[in-house]
Amino acid sequence: MFKRQPKSKTNEEPFWKQKTLLEMTKSEWESLCDGCGRCCLNKLENEDTGEVYHTDVVCRLLDMESCRCSSYEDRKRYVPECQILTARNLKNYPWLPSTCAYRMVSEGHDLAWWHPLVSGDPNTVHKAGISVRGRVVSERDTDDLENHIVSWPA
Repeated sequence: MFKRQPKSKTNEEPFWKQKTLLEMTKSEWESLCDGCGRCCLNKLENEDTGEVYHTDVVCRLLDMESCRCSSYEDRKRYVPECQILTARNLKNYPWLPSTCAYRMVSEGHDLAWWHPLVSGDPNTVHKAGISVRGRVVSERDTDDLENHIVSWPA
């Protein structure tokens, strides 16, 4: 009897190319987050047009150095309006930046070179200028969102 040889790691496609977002494990889903912090930007919506404007003001729970939530598991308790992204509700967030891995994978694109799963380095998202690091203020320090509208998280 012959034993089938496993595929070598170099020939194996990464999980985000093999699975849909719905098929991913919790661990795979969480690893897709590149740590850019852009989803934690406060947004304003024009009530007449529905247009969404990003600001350079981030949620009070965002660690502005790591660009990760400081209370990720309990974030809804501290910030009830926090939008928790899932594979099922992704389509409800058209304001996600074009660089968002969840959005890219759902649209059939590969991850960018700077994504930690591709580069192997969690700092490439910062080095590439994709993250909010060094470009934001905490909502704890301002309440005037209209004066903080920016165009960079496209």
